[in-house]
Amino acid sequence: MPISPNFTSILSKDWEINFTQCAPNGYLKYTDLCNILQLTAAAHSEIGGISFLDMQEFNQAWVLSRMRVEITKLPKWGDILTVKTWINSLENSRSVRALEMHVNGEKIVGSETFWAVFNTKTRRPEGLALPFAHFELYPEKKATQEGFSKINFNHEKEIVFEKIVFLSDLDIVNHVNNVKYLEWCLDLVDEKLILNQRIKSFEMNFLKELSLKDEVIIHENISDNETIFSITKEDKTSFALQLNWK
Repeated sequence: MPISPNFTSILSKDWEINFTQCAPNGYLKYTDLCNILQLTAAAHSEIGGISFLDMQEFNQAWVLSRMRVEITKLPKWGDILTVKTWINSLENSRSVRALEMHVNGEKIVGSETFWAVFNTKTRRPEGLALPFAHFELYPEKKATQEGFSKINFNHEKEIVFEKIVFLSDLDIVNHVNNVKYLEWCLDLVDEKLILNQRIKSFEMNFLKELSLKDEVIIHENISDNETIFSITKEDKTSFALQLNWK
């Protein structure tokens, strides 16, 4: 698609929270929070001419590599969210995108995301084939207090679950969707911590692809106010999640 005449380098998009997106406490699920952030990023890419459909002409797609989310509080059923997004950096095969979630003018969530251009045929990263110079970059405009980092999962950990990847876990790029990893891990967390909104931040590292019928093991390490999950296939780590509690 061509660049939209309504294109702006900072996008604001409103979303209404419906009941299908809420946990039993009536507040937005953490997985749906990530979905809304990703959909907002996709909407910005679409009006900027670098969407999934645009990139598929060159067998390319954006895939998430790292993501940090900082949460003051969660929105609830019926709330109208305003999500703002802009790009901190964009060069060759990599991009850092910032996102903020606001309710009634109050910022409640900030996120920093790291994306890579991925060839969906060769399954390898490569340079973006589309023009992007029309995006103004905001390297100093941060959405989070801390940036994303490399999660340290090389410590003692316990095997807590074994799983096979099903068709319902896959996305349009034909690998496990980033939100699915989060869902698998949160299903293993004490539900009281989630229902009482004890998560103040979480960070995800996406390291290797997982595909249909892959057999994986989920590991957990718990310390003071922090839980680290890692997901491995044949002893190689595909994903890591760090949860910080309050």
